Amino acid sequence: MNPSHKDPVEKSPSRSLLEERLGHHFSNTSLLDTALRHSSYANEHPGLESNERLEFLGDAVIGLVVGELLYSNQPHWQEGELTRGLHRLVDKPACASLARKLHIGPYLELGRTERQSNGADKDSILADALEAILGAVFLDGGLAAVRNFIERAYVKEISEDARPVERDIKTRLQEHAMATFGEFPKYELQSDSQIEGADERFTVCVFVDQKVYGTGVGRTKRAAEFEAAQIAWQALQAKAPHDE
Repeated sequence: MNPSHKDPVEKSPSRSLLEERLGHHFSNTSLLDTALRHSSYANEHPGLESNERLEFLGDAVIGLVVGELLYSNQPHWQEGELTRGLHRLVDKPACASLARKLHIGPYLELGRTERQSNGADKDSILADALEAILGAVFLDGGLAAVRNFIERAYVKEISEDARPVERDIKTRLQEHAMATFGEFPKYELQSDSQIEGADERFTVCVFVDQKVYGTGVGRTKRAAEFEAAQIAWQALQAKAPHDE
């Protein structure tokens, strides 16, 4: 990479440590460079490619590898159980969590605004970066290299002894509301503090049968929706304890 593109005040930790955590040493180091480059940085440095294309590839690759491992290791799981197991391991929160375990944040190249807003700790940026890195690992080492990483990262989750993932609370609430009231729950954003990283940034209400049954807060809209769904589920169970 051309040194003139580097911000002199930013110094990333050794890439070899990241490669060690990934269990893969890159032959083509430019792939890892690109995987760690957020679009905000590329926009500030014309001529550099962002990690968006690698993110697209990595999203497909991780889904394929995790899906194949679950299919092979869980011969007694039904389609719905496999789907929930896959979703649990490849959705954005899961990828962000794995990215934090790998300490990817300090390696990311971010634009000035994202650096100032602590972009290296945002779930969306971390999740996208992990997918981009796995896309890069695939291009550099093939599916075997990605599989090796996934098998180590998700030892318990994909083992033969792993238990099926239960339906999440939003799914359970949706099924109950449809069976009881003939309609799906509706989630409505009540407020957004606009404070990045705040634990109670978003407030969401969930309506069931045109009534508010739960209000949740969270760092993300998804987290707030899940809290609202949990409260609504408990309220509906108290109202009709004989229902599932």
